Amino acid sequence: MLGKWIGRLLIGSALAVAAASVAAADPLPAATAKILKDLRLSPSLVAGVDRELAVPKAWIDGARQEGAVRILGSWDVGQFNTMVAPFKERYPFVKVEYSRGDFNARALRPLIALQEGRYLTDVLTGFGGSTYHYQKAGALEDLRPLPGFKNPLPGTGDPDGTWVGSRLRYWCMSYNTNLVKKEELPRTWEDILTDPRWRNGNIGVSNRPQLWLLMLWGEYGEKWTVDYIDKFFNVVKPQIRKEGQNALQSLVIAGEFHLAIPAADYRTKQYADRGAPISWHCPNPVPLAVSQIGILKGNPHPNAARVWVNWFLSKEGQIAQYRADLATPLHRDLQTPDFIPFPDEIANHTIASREPESEDVERLNEIWTSYWTKAGGK
Repeated sequence: MLGKWIGRLLIGSALAVAAASVAAADPLPAATAKILKDLRLSPSLVAGVDRELAVPKAWIDGARQEGAVRILGSWDVGQFNTMVAPFKERYPFVKVEYSRGDFNARALRPLIALQEGRYLTDVLTGFGGSTYHYQKAGALEDLRPLPGFKNPLPGTGDPDGTWVGSRLRYWCMSYNTNLVKKEELPRTWEDILTDPRWRNGNIGVSNRPQLWLLMLWGEYGEKWTVDYIDKFFNVVKPQIRKEGQNALQSLVIAGEFHLAIPAADYRTKQYADRGAPISWHCPNPVPLAVSQIGILKGNPHPNAARVWVNWFLSKEGQIAQYRADLATPLHRDLQTPDFIPFPDEIANHTIASREPESEDVERLNEIWTSYWTKAGGK
């Protein structure tokens, strides 16, 4: 279902903008007005945000008493401060305490701590791949009471309410524009296997197959994916990289290799906008991942956590996030090319999306890890 929604995205933008022509009811926070001005967007785009933010009075009263909310994510600190500025204006009585961490810090350590009776955070983001373990432990609060739970696109939240999508991530490849001509880029993922151009270390790959191969598994099935992995490691022979996703892009810019897989469109655009010799390309089909957000059950700031997550899922919160780090919004009313860093790269492509089903994730990681370790990875 998600792929069909995105497939309509590039042809339905004019209708989406027209639907937002009603002016917002109440004055917007100054930070929101600035964000809209910076993005050259009309204030009418956030029409109805007051209704989206209408939470029970008990939550507001509880948030006042709690006085703080702790959030764990992958945003840079500067990006987070830009994003959260409208929230601070609307809810000045809630102190926002933010920590940035890699996947282990975001997804693994909070669950280990929780099982030891400790809370490292109230709000959890970017924990895909560990979702099954959080659900199995009963560690996530039901988000369905939040008014904002219904805002994201269909198919981007758990039916049981344990998590909801926070942003869309298109995971394809980045390339060094000094080393790769646009006409050389692979049209399909199979082209990587058959074109000698990409062999013998010209591709750098990180140990995150769930970001791209899981979606291709969903599109083509297990047999195709296993065969692809085999040829990718034994024929293409990429560089096995232990660095995180951000560092991988820096190595592309430095010319350490010609292509990096996987690469997120938003992060690549940030480097490209600074003048770095890097751009983003997507073979067909386009792997699309949904980054997740959840609230830890039993945390010490439950009301403030609900208020923050509900704001984040609103049009205001999603636009603020895009302004901060170019993350494509999940809000169903914001599906226009204005919010896609490289819209031409996904136009007329098939979208391969996949929910984080535990059995497929674990099976994929098992297969991938066997090849990864044989190739010298840890």
